[in-house]
Amino acid sequence: MGRPKGDGARSKARPSSSSLAASLLPSASAVPPAVGFGGYVGGSRLDPSLPNEESTSFLDVDSEVAQHLKRLSRKDPTTKIKALASLSELMKQKQGKELLPILPQWTFEYKKLILDYSREVRRATHDVMTNIVTVVRRDLAPHLKSIMGPWWFSQFDLASEVSQAAKSSFQAAFPAQEKRLDALNLCAADIFAYLEENLKLTPQNLSDKVLAPDELEEMYHQVTSSSLLALATLLDVLLHESDRPGLVNTIAESKLASKAMKSAISSAEKLFSSHKCFVDFLKSQSPSVRSAAYSVLRSLIKNVPEVFSEGDVRSLAPTVLGVFQENNPICHSSMWEALLLFSKNFPQSWTCLNVQKSVLNPFWQFLRNGCFGSQQISYPSLILCLEVMPTLSVEVEHFFVEFFDNLLAGRNMFGSSSTDHVALFCAIKECFLWGLHNASRYCDGPDSIHDLKVALVDKVLVKLLWQDFFELPMDRNPPIQIETTEALSANSPILYLQELGRCIIEILSGIYMLDHKLLSVFCMSVQESILKMFQKENLEVSDAYAGKMIDFLLLLEKYSVREGESWPLDHFVGPLLSKTFPWIKSLELLNGLKLLSISISVFGPRNIVPELMGNKQSPILSGDNGWDISPEKFMEVFREIFIPWCMDGNDFDTTAKLDLLLSLIDDECFTQQWNDVISYAFSSPHIGSNNLVAVTMLLEKAKDEISKRKFGRIGSQPDHWHHELLESTAVTLVCSSPSSKRSAARFLCSLLGGSTENVGISFIPRNSMVLIYRGVLEKLLSFIKQYSFNSMKETCSSIIAEGGYSVFDADSPLDLIKMAEFAAEVLDGSFFSLKALNEDASLLATILASVFIIGLENRMTTVMVSNSNELTEMIKARLYVSGFISDLQSKMDKQFWESICYEVRKRLASILIRSIRSVVLHEDELCPAQFSSLCASWMLEVLECLSLDENDERNLWDLLLLESDLWPMWVCPKHSAIMGIHDMPVHLCELRKSKIQRFVSFINTLIVKMGIRRFFVRYQDNKSSSRAWLAAEMLCTWEWPGGSVQSSFLPTLISYSKNEPSDGVLLNSIFDILLNGALAHEENDNQSLTNTWIDLSNDVGDVKEPFLRALLSFLFTLFKENIWGGEEAAAVFKTMTDKLFIGEETSKNCLRIIPLIMKIIILPLHSRNNNSDVHFEDIQQELDVVLRGWLQKTLLFPPLVIWRSEEDMQDWFQLVISCYPVSEKTEEANKQERCVSNEERTLLLNLFRKQKQGPNAASVVNRLPAVQTLLSKLIVISVRYCGNDFNEEDWEFVFSNLKRLIQSAVVGMEETSENINGFITGISSAEKVNETLQRLWHIASVTDPSIDNAKNALSAFSSFNALLKHKLVEDEVSLTSLTNETWDPVKDRILEGILRLFFCTGLAEAIADSYSHEAASIIASSRFNHLHFWELVASLVVDSSPRALDRAVKAVEFWGLSKGAISSLYAILFSSKPIPSLQFAAYVVLSTEPISRLAIVAEGSASLNEEVVNNQDSGNVELPSEERLCLRDEISCMVEKLTYEFLDTDLTAPERVQTFLAWSLLLSHVSSLPPLSQRREKLVEHIQSSANPVILDCLFQHIPLELCNANSLKKKDADLLSELSVVASAATRAITTGSSLSSVKSLWPIQTDQVASLAGALYGLMLRVLPAYVREWFSELRDRSASTLIEAFTRSWCSPPLIKNELSQIKKADFNDESFSVSVSKSANEVVATYTKDETGMDLVIHLPVSYPLRPVDVDCMRSLGISEVKQRKWLMSMIMFVRNQNGALAEAIRIWKRNFDKEFEGVEECPICYSVIHTVNHNLPRLACKTCKHKFHSACLYKWFSTSHKSACPLCQSPF
Repeated sequence: MGRPKGDGARSKARPSSSSLAASLLPSASAVPPAVGFGGYVGGSRLDPSLPNEESTSFLDVDSEVAQHLKRLSRKDPTTKIKALASLSELMKQKQGKELLPILPQWTFEYKKLILDYSREVRRATHDVMTNIVTVVRRDLAPHLKSIMGPWWFSQFDLASEVSQAAKSSFQAAFPAQEKRLDALNLCAADIFAYLEENLKLTPQNLSDKVLAPDELEEMYHQVTSSSLLALATLLDVLLHESDRPGLVNTIAESKLASKAMKSAISSAEKLFSSHKCFVDFLKSQSPSVRSAAYSVLRSLIKNVPEVFSEGDVRSLAPTVLGVFQENNPICHSSMWEALLLFSKNFPQSWTCLNVQKSVLNPFWQFLRNGCFGSQQISYPSLILCLEVMPTLSVEVEHFFVEFFDNLLAGRNMFGSSSTDHVALFCAIKECFLWGLHNASRYCDGPDSIHDLKVALVDKVLVKLLWQDFFELPMDRNPPIQIETTEALSANSPILYLQELGRCIIEILSGIYMLDHKLLSVFCMSVQESILKMFQKENLEVSDAYAGKMIDFLLLLEKYSVREGESWPLDHFVGPLLSKTFPWIKSLELLNGLKLLSISISVFGPRNIVPELMGNKQSPILSGDNGWDISPEKFMEVFREIFIPWCMDGNDFDTTAKLDLLLSLIDDECFTQQWNDVISYAFSSPHIGSNNLVAVTMLLEKAKDEISKRKFGRIGSQPDHWHHELLESTAVTLVCSSPSSKRSAARFLCSLLGGSTENVGISFIPRNSMVLIYRGVLEKLLSFIKQYSFNSMKETCSSIIAEGGYSVFDADSPLDLIKMAEFAAEVLDGSFFSLKALNEDASLLATILASVFIIGLENRMTTVMVSNSNELTEMIKARLYVSGFISDLQSKMDKQFWESICYEVRKRLASILIRSIRSVVLHEDELCPAQFSSLCASWMLEVLECLSLDENDERNLWDLLLLESDLWPMWVCPKHSAIMGIHDMPVHLCELRKSKIQRFVSFINTLIVKMGIRRFFVRYQDNKSSSRAWLAAEMLCTWEWPGGSVQSSFLPTLISYSKNEPSDGVLLNSIFDILLNGALAHEENDNQSLTNTWIDLSNDVGDVKEPFLRALLSFLFTLFKENIWGGEEAAAVFKTMTDKLFIGEETSKNCLRIIPLIMKIIILPLHSRNNNSDVHFEDIQQELDVVLRGWLQKTLLFPPLVIWRSEEDMQDWFQLVISCYPVSEKTEEANKQERCVSNEERTLLLNLFRKQKQGPNAASVVNRLPAVQTLLSKLIVISVRYCGNDFNEEDWEFVFSNLKRLIQSAVVGMEETSENINGFITGISSAEKVNETLQRLWHIASVTDPSIDNAKNALSAFSSFNALLKHKLVEDEVSLTSLTNETWDPVKDRILEGILRLFFCTGLAEAIADSYSHEAASIIASSRFNHLHFWELVASLVVDSSPRALDRAVKAVEFWGLSKGAISSLYAILFSSKPIPSLQFAAYVVLSTEPISRLAIVAEGSASLNEEVVNNQDSGNVELPSEERLCLRDEISCMVEKLTYEFLDTDLTAPERVQTFLAWSLLLSHVSSLPPLSQRREKLVEHIQSSANPVILDCLFQHIPLELCNANSLKKKDADLLSELSVVASAATRAITTGSSLSSVKSLWPIQTDQVASLAGALYGLMLRVLPAYVREWFSELRDRSASTLIEAFTRSWCSPPLIKNELSQIKKADFNDESFSVSVSKSANEVVATYTKDETGMDLVIHLPVSYPLRPVDVDCMRSLGISEVKQRKWLMSMIMFVRNQNGALAEAIRIWKRNFDKEFEGVEECPICYSVIHTVNHNLPRLACKTCKHKFHSACLYKWFSTSHKSACPLCQSPF
């Protein structure tokens, strides 16, 4: 009831009723248990009583409780559960007296609720009962009898949680065990009466509620089974007196108990009779009912056997004895109890039926089916079944054979658990031994008893069990010794085999204890069967049988021999081996040999050898008496028989024979036996590679034997196995070139040991081990010395000379490789024995160094081969050996190195450091980047392995960085002196640079991996020092294979400086070294001028001088990352000013570099940082004095316009200009980067004005590059810092130079564009694409020097614009010189030039794109060479005036290139290599008049005007049918040709962003057009008919609809997630402004959030401009969940501003007609349109839905006067059509509808198709007339009619049209 279908009908946690009844009985203990009857209540054990909870709060009990009690009568289970929960809480808060009035009502409800279908209702009912009885306690007594029956019944509910709750409530009412028993005695009659009533119920009368049939059936089974269980348990409690010690007299004297017993007996008799022995329940379809019926029957047989008459027994016999047809395991426990008790108490019942048919046949089927899953219950019951089964009812021999056959057939090797296997074989053992012990029950005489026993052994033990053990497939049972019981899976067949064998052994042990002769029967049968197998000489079958015997022998050892039993050897194994040994020896069976070995290991060699020799007439044993064998005779047999036989085996059985040989070694004869074996192996007649292999295998097996032997036993230590022949042979092999290297290497490995970490057993002493490893090392050194890399050869020669090692001379290189392979195999096989050489540090370090060096050679050779693809046989052979040794190196893990002493590791590190240094500096055959990375990785592996301390590691770095002829190149390690290469020839200099770069790449990789601190900082005598010279060397090297200063070293150095801010010594030292180097190196003037204007953030690499480049990069990064601040900047400034003058003379080198340094430190000098105010003021005063001095010095020079190249003054101008930083950010064009004093500003202004003092300075232009650059820079800083002080002459000078500089760039750009145009238009189809693109790249990459000066001019013009804007905002009077309107044309001319630059770059890309996208990408990429220049152009284009823009466009069109201005703008907007600022500028220009008129509609398309359609005749504006509106190609593909594959693109894909921009331009343009203009209407109509609405699906991929649920939308903006807030705000803004410009402006850089914002803006624009278009798309959505979320988003964020805008426009609209009026209700979102004409009138109410425009507008006629119903309906429909089809404001739709009425009153005929005068979409009049009927139609209506009807006839008269 209430339980999911398929649950067990009875909880597994609840015991059977018999055990339950026993547990319910009270004990004789003085202290009764706290819980239940014997610890049980009902059916399962409970915890102690729950604590009472009392509350002092008093509530209105009557009202509240009555309300909840009333709710209990509801049908809804949820209502009941809630009411019960409330009652439960209320009960806790009441006192006993308060609850007394409700007890009658509660008992009534309780009886109904416990029969509810919902298990949760039943459980909650008992929870309430618990709280009630806890409060009322004794006051429950008056109601106890009426409630006890349901209460006891509920404790056997099939739902465990319900029964537990019922027991808890019962326990709470009667905490003491005796009290519970008294309550049952008191209410026994009432309980029996209640249970009797329950058992009379049927599914039909069970409930008064209307329930489904299956639910009624389930309820019936629940009530019946619970009632039966309650009955059985109650009988056990009340009637079972025999198990009540100590309480018998007490209960007997109790009248209450006596009365209860009588009531129980009478009730039992009555129920047994009325229910006809419960046979119907036993045959029930419900397993739970059947199980409960078995429990009742068991209880009746046990407690009231007198109720069973002879007739009852006869009627029950077929049902009870034939119970094995029960296939549900739930019933089996109670079934067995009932069966066994019935058979025991009524044995005559077996005579009442056909035993074979009714009992045995179902019984056999029961067994064959594995007891249907109840193995744990049924198997232990089998022996009890045999006990109670009458002997005369079966044929004994046949019965037992069939019994065991069926029992074994029920096994499941793969599906059963281990416990099931154990239960099965335990039952087999018990039943078999029971059969042997009880044979006399079935037979009379001794002979027949013996025959029965023999038959059982033969037919069951041998032919069933033993055969089953041997018939298992061999591939499914690996030897038992491999697995333990714990390691086996629960359903493993190996476990089955193990348990079966154990069963057989335990049966044999039981037979041996019963009768030895019976055991002989088994042994003889097994021996005969095995001998027959061997005699057939089928090797496969014989070997399989031997394998099975091995399994059984192992089980014998485990389960029998360990217990001291002798029968396995005397009666089974001994005789068996005696008979089979000749066959095993002749056939040489593998498993036969293993069988001998295991037998010897189990029983001992001295016990087995006599057995093996027993049937053989051996002269060796002929003199011995019996089986006793002396040590001498044993040794003789071992020496003459077993050693030759085992040592001369073939490859197939050598392993097994050697196992046998070792198993025969006896402790007493150990030394002599081992000596005999080794002597035999190395004796002259037998020595050879095969015997060497055998000895090797023997040694490996000896290691296993050592590990098995206990400590103290002979043979448990490796020393016990030493032999002189082993040592001498090993030394001879390693010092020569053995013929069989593989077998020799394995032999040496087995001697040395150490093949694994845990097996370090060596069979030779240490001195011999040293000789062996020295020979191995010499072979490795010979391998390195020949045909290796030159650097490695040098290292090898040094090692050989230092260690005095010999080198092998070989006839061919391949011989050396084979020797090295032999040495490598020896090292690999004895790897962990190397730690034994720790005392010989030099030898071990050299061996390990050789391994590392060969491993490095392998990596280098592999890389070299992969690059060259050349692989000779020699290289292949060396690669194989070096790869093998490299794999050996990988085995050297942490544990290995911990076993190597520290001195060895130090020596090894020294050798390897010298080797890697030589390799890096001298090997140049490999790719430098790969090579450096490879060497660094190898070095890091070495360091990680060696784990040296800090001092030794730093010594290694000193050794690695040791000065040599090649290293270093720029800075000397000693005293950090500057090194020069000026006197070195160019080719040698380049060679050295390449080596230095490779070495620095290696060092840099180490630094990145290890950290700067570990590599640069040294500690000596508790003082730290640094390798600053190394950092300076790397900075000067600048770039190297795989990295550079800026990409790798400087970031690492900065990261270290941030983490270690206190360690400033390193940075200061680096600065000093670099500054001294920069001052020591000279540079030409042109390079100096170029260096001064470089962009230090991007182009510092253009500086050629190494020290200066390193210094600038170093300083710039330190200040940029805030590692250094104002204090450090002041120190640098002080250093530079001190070095600027040498006495009275100026240091030219210092003057050359100080402008670059001032550019870096000028801003930090003005930052306070952590300096005190006093210190900061001191710095500022000193800086002010110095800067004024520099300005005064520069003022002494003549003007730049009259300067000549020979005059040396450019450095001072550069120095002054560098002191006035100018931000490159366009938004900071008016910001002064530093504060300038009035005196300083005056000096700067004077310097600027001095440039006008030359003859005609404004018109004379000095063409020297230096002059142009310096003058443009000076203008920039002057405008920025002194612009407020300029007069008209100053501005005239500025504008003239700006115009000239910009015009120069324009000329260059136009020339480039013309060259590209000419090149592209002149390309022939025969030219190759790659060559064309290469030539185009050359044209586009031509550097125009005028661009840099033009960039300065643009920067100055931006500053001018910023000053002008600031003046307009702040209303300043300081710029009165700019108010003269005469400057406007000048500014427009400058802007025109800037716009022409802008158009030129777009034209070049558009022209190139006409050839290919790759060509356009080349043009776009060229802009990045002057990124700041184009950003300045873009910022000025955005602010350009309409006049300048118009002039620039006309100039471009007049130019006459293959592409025009609009194409150039689209080329920039949709560029493949976009620059965000240029893209935004292109968008702004495209959306600005007059460009926007040309940017949307294609040239040659239908001519459109923007005049509003008048009220006279809208038909006059209809386009001829042949004219068709077309969008420009650049956007038409994104609007008209969009496909659904577009939805699969990435959310930030360029094509997606470009499509959004195209739609943004289109929608913004439509929004800007006047309502009802021809251009707007035609564009809207074109979009409606041609644009794919997939764009809307795409937009909602960006809008987070999942956040638009109801809960989110109730929150305010601030509470929403930012992503939804951004999108919603963009949509609202677009609806309000009619533009998406703000979202486009924030689009770059392209990110998901920015694209989502644009998507929101586009959706808002579409709702405003194309509401009908969006509505049509929305209505066709098939995804209901998506449409719901879209509507929720629109309703919350878009509809409110849209509705507000619509109503506002309607309210403001002027319809200019007395006959028509409109009123607006903003609160109701309604518009009332009233139309009156003559005596007719009509009021139409237009209601805007809350999700407008997704949902259509509702129109209703509120009042009409003088209008027919037909016309009223037609006018109403026309209004609906107008407002729902209008793509625009509703005010326009209302206006058109009003005009439609006017036309109709004027007599204009309506279109017969749409019944409207004015078309609802294109607003045309009916113009196309039928020649027959003369009716006029709208062209759009007629076209739709023709296309849908598939004919061209008039809709009215059907004549051809």
